[in-house]
Amino acid sequence: MPVITSELLKKINPVMEQLQPGSIRAFDEQVSDIEDIIKLTLGEPDFDAPEKVKAAAIASVENNESHYAKTPGNLELRQAMANFLARKYDLHYAADNEILVTLGATEAIQITLATILEAGDEVIIPTPTFPLYESDVISLGAIPVFVNTQSDGFVLTPERLATTLAAHPTAKCLVFNYPSNPTGVTYTGAQLAALAAIIKQYDIFVMSDEIYSELTYTQQHVSMAQYLPEQTILISGASKAYAMTGYRIGLLAAPAALVQHITKLHQYAVTTHVNSAMAAATVAFNECDAEIATMRAAYQARREMLVQAFTEMGLSVASPDGAFYLFIKIPAEFGDDDFKFAVTLAQEAKVALIPGSSFGPGGEGYVRLSYAASETKLNTAVTRIQTYLAANKNDEGAQYARI
Repeated sequence: MPVITSELLKKINPVMEQLQPGSIRAFDEQVSDIEDIIKLTLGEPDFDAPEKVKAAAIASVENNESHYAKTPGNLELRQAMANFLARKYDLHYAADNEILVTLGATEAIQITLATILEAGDEVIIPTPTFPLYESDVISLGAIPVFVNTQSDGFVLTPERLATTLAAHPTAKCLVFNYPSNPTGVTYTGAQLAALAAIIKQYDIFVMSDEIYSELTYTQQHVSMAQYLPEQTILISGASKAYAMTGYRIGLLAAPAALVQHITKLHQYAVTTHVNSAMAAATVAFNECDAEIATMRAAYQARREMLVQAFTEMGLSVASPDGAFYLFIKIPAEFGDDDFKFAVTLAQEAKVALIPGSSFGPGGEGYVRLSYAASETKLNTAVTRIQTYLAANKNDEGAQYARI
């Protein structure tokens, strides 16, 4: 087995010492060996991809579509994505030069930031949020500027955004994610318009990660690109809405001149996407609105059941208007150590939730529950959590014995 020398190891880019393995998957792996554990940890739909999507992938293989595709993605898929954005959100992008097919939204995020950032640039990141953004920013030598939204109901208010931009007027990018991972909170058109009015005053990119756009429950999703098309890099994909995480289909839409530059990094990194995955995604974006509606209705039913159950337990839950997560406040009796709480809950109640501190400032004292799981698992998890909380109260109900 080869072992790198210590001197050679020292020559690795020093920024790598600042990066840690993904905390979400690390925690998931940590608790995976617990017997009879119910894991509500990952953002992984429990549905399978629609049958017609799978059939399209198989047909692509059988038709010997085994040669290089176009670097930005097959035009048929890009046109399907353009039609999807127009049909769903009244957004109008040219398939030939304003849309890029990426290896999941994660590649779209990384190559977007790598295209626009230089070492020392500031990137504004409202938190709590998906930790990938921070890691990508740091890996590029840029500086994350966190905006804690907990006290504002986990939304970025115009007032807080104005204050932040005034303090960081040369910031290069604002990262915007909604419906939010981890909170499930989303934004109305009026809220977006108010934010866009402030952003327009600055020469700043907006990277708007809207991967959960099709999973909204009390309102129709509205894209930031509708209010700020000239500054927005819109990111979406097939993973969440179509239950196609393994197909790795990301969607990036932006002004043509910017897409042209981002595509260069895409080409250098991966050359192009996989033909069978693109064939499957073309069918998904063109033909699977009904399948989305079915899955969304199931998620909504789960959400309503869980919100009611945790509210009856006396637990506070962030307003989950989208995605498939609940962000749950740990009972005051347990303190704010969300990691300790999550570990103990996994060990003793056999339910795994992600510690809220994994998602940055404002996540402390919370845990994230993914309800992309069967109703049977969710009902069992609720019962176990309820039993655990009750068993750990002392007679006065003011302290929990095990923490």
